[in-house]
Amino acid sequence: MALVFQKVGVIGLGYVGLPLALAFAEGGVKVIGVDTNAQRVQSLRRHRSYIVDIEDERLQRSEGRFFPTTEYAALQDCDAVIICVPTPLAKTGEPDISCILSAAEGLFPHLRQGMLVVLESTTYPGTTEEVLKPLLERSGLKAGQDFYLAYSPERIDPGNRHWTLRNVPKLVGGLTPACTERAIALYSQIVERVVPVSSPKVAETAKLLENTFRAVNIALVNEFAVLCRRMGISVWEVLDAASTKPFGFMRFEPGPGIGGHCIPVDPLYLAWRAREFNHEARFIRLADAINKMMPEYVVSLITDALNERGKPLKGSQILLLGVAYKPGVNDYRESPALALVELLRAKGALVAYHDPFVPSVHYNGWQAQSVTLTEEVLAQSDCVVIVTPHEGYNWAWIVTHAPLVVDTRGVTRHLRAENVVLL
Repeated sequence: MALVFQKVGVIGLGYVGLPLALAFAEGGVKVIGVDTNAQRVQSLRRHRSYIVDIEDERLQRSEGRFFPTTEYAALQDCDAVIICVPTPLAKTGEPDISCILSAAEGLFPHLRQGMLVVLESTTYPGTTEEVLKPLLERSGLKAGQDFYLAYSPERIDPGNRHWTLRNVPKLVGGLTPACTERAIALYSQIVERVVPVSSPKVAETAKLLENTFRAVNIALVNEFAVLCRRMGISVWEVLDAASTKPFGFMRFEPGPGIGGHCIPVDPLYLAWRAREFNHEARFIRLADAINKMMPEYVVSLITDALNERGKPLKGSQILLLGVAYKPGVNDYRESPALALVELLRAKGALVAYHDPFVPSVHYNGWQAQSVTLTEEVLAQSDCVVIVTPHEGYNWAWIVTHAPLVVDTRGVTRHLRAENVVLL
């Protein structure tokens, strides 16, 4: 008879943890959701979602099965606990796993015999075995004997309606074969396909490879964009042409930089870990440098475009369209738009923004509200910069009413307007 988990805990109710908690609740499992942010917990108790992908109605339907709280003690009767906390980079560029440490500190007093603990937070290879395991064993219980321990990387793509938690294959790597079997049983309750690997380290490294692959290829196409412009060639036409090849080519898009909590961060976790093994991940470092250069390159495009119209960047009204790190989401953490704001303001530009998903922004002393996008607002802007190509934008209407458009995403390339400057 297959093992069925009746009560599951989820630590961290952000863009990874909340969808996971609701998936289990919708499958009939009692779910304890722990988050240290009391405001988040209160919002969830009122059935108010703070994540675009999660509708308030889903929270209402999960009432009686999903119990958000700030108290770790509520996890003590859970069959399994999944850790889904943030793992950003420190200002020094090193991994910041303080949230994992905090989650372990909160959990270990309530760890019990037979409980399964799974780490989902993206981190460097070895974290589960070298950091999480000894912290949890402070409870007096031994991992692999008294409780089960595994790693399963999150593969959430916010805003993606096609690839969801249910149909994206789930990697699991347990400390022991029994740990892996438990993790397979847990995720099989909500995921169509679970893929076991031989260890937590393999699962941790696979996650980093996935996002390093993307970061490196984005850097490559960003470098192509700069090169093509210097050669007087449209990088967008080059991409369209190359994309007709049915094998051996995968399309990546250039842009104003990379954003989100995975692609700008995960490769650097791997590069940091590589140095501990006396290996310099030069490819990763180069890709990071190229991607971080793109906001400055976009500012140079804006400056040149204004100069051609007899306007200095200093004192010019710049309107950014989109500040979220990707289309269809309300998350602007690590967004390239933030780097653009800093660079433009440092050069004396007057910066405003519009984003249908982000009503206000607070970043490094810059506080702004999303403006109402009207013909008058467009006409009064010296330059409109397309940063995040949300679906709701009418590009032809924007190009018609804006005096100058710098398009970093190629969404206006078929309009052939004289007031548009393409990346």
